[in-house]
Amino acid sequence: MAILDDTKLLLCQLIAFPTVSTDSNIALIEFLADRLQAVGARVDILPDATGEKANLFATLGPEVDGGIMLCGHSDVVPVTDQDWTTDPFAMIERDGKLFGRGSCDMKGFIAAAVAMAPVYAERVRDRPIHFAFTHDEETGCLGALGLAQVLQAQGIRPGVAIIGEPTSMRVIEGHKGCFEYSTHFTGLEGHGSAPDLGVNAVEFAVRYVGRLLDLKEQLKARAPAKGRFDPPWTTINTGALVGGIAHNVIPGKARIDWEMRPVQGGDADFVKAEMRHFCAHTLLPAMREVCASADIVTEVMGEIDGLIPAEENEARDILMELTGANGADLVAFGTEAGIFQKLGMSAVVCGPGSIEQAHKPDEYLSVDQLSQCLTMLEGLSDKLAPQRRHDARR
Repeated sequence: MAILDDTKLLLCQLIAFPTVSTDSNIALIEFLADRLQAVGARVDILPDATGEKANLFATLGPEVDGGIMLCGHSDVVPVTDQDWTTDPFAMIERDGKLFGRGSCDMKGFIAAAVAMAPVYAERVRDRPIHFAFTHDEETGCLGALGLAQVLQAQGIRPGVAIIGEPTSMRVIEGHKGCFEYSTHFTGLEGHGSAPDLGVNAVEFAVRYVGRLLDLKEQLKARAPAKGRFDPPWTTINTGALVGGIAHNVIPGKARIDWEMRPVQGGDADFVKAEMRHFCAHTLLPAMREVCASADIVTEVMGEIDGLIPAEENEARDILMELTGANGADLVAFGTEAGIFQKLGMSAVVCGPGSIEQAHKPDEYLSVDQLSQCLTMLEGLSDKLAPQRRHDARR
């Protein structure tokens, strides 16, 4: 079909923008803005504080609450040290697959949504359709967090958010949160032969990890009844412990990189409160008995809320109807969906491609998956006119 060819061409153009998270995405955002403005969309480009990154928010239809928002992130992960057999930023179609960095995660969905914009422009009536394309999802959902602040400040209240991350077109109604931290320890260096005269930052970091391991076990008992996640409790992972320079030197610096994946908000608060108490009442007094300037500082790398399965979820119900799914699933990976759910939208994750292809060399999106996505998005246009009865402010 013609729209599939248009979408593949658009995807080829999007992949050609090397929007690795460390680099600017401005050129890509401006390109998408031109495409959407050409069909009559009202477009806002929302730069971050650096001016090097930007979100795009565009609307077709009336300025009323309760619209449908199609969401995707414009950034991609690096290709450095990956063994690609093709140019990662030049799309190649082979054996029914579209190869290129970001084809699956998640420029395929963005291309499909923008390719459908002319159809939406013709059919939209009393329910608007929004396009939300963000920056820096791969590095902490920074763009979506900024966009959420703008939407809240301007009183823009879509009713439905569809996040097009690669799910093989399965309807996803829930995933855990992702809270990432780096905890920095400052002790006192000295000669290894006189350990009592120094403050060994690595040793105190190890004790910190020990407390995390205790909490890791306690969280199992806090698992919600009939929890559907696998595992059904909040998890903690210690990703790295870095410190020290030589065998015979008391290390004065250490760093722990760790994360937790909450299944419920109270678990994150529980862990953070326990660790603050442990540092304030156990570790820091012992460190400062030797060195008054010793310290422990936790840096928040990102705190992204999970998508909590809800009994009432218009987004889920719409996507199940359009895809023919008999139910909705949960996934282990995180998305921007929880950020928009927290604003009061019903949210769902559904997009073309498999997460198993994301972040890998020779990333690809199958043409069949892209076609399925277009069929779903075309069906979505029927939800724009006329609008069925629904509470725009729920």
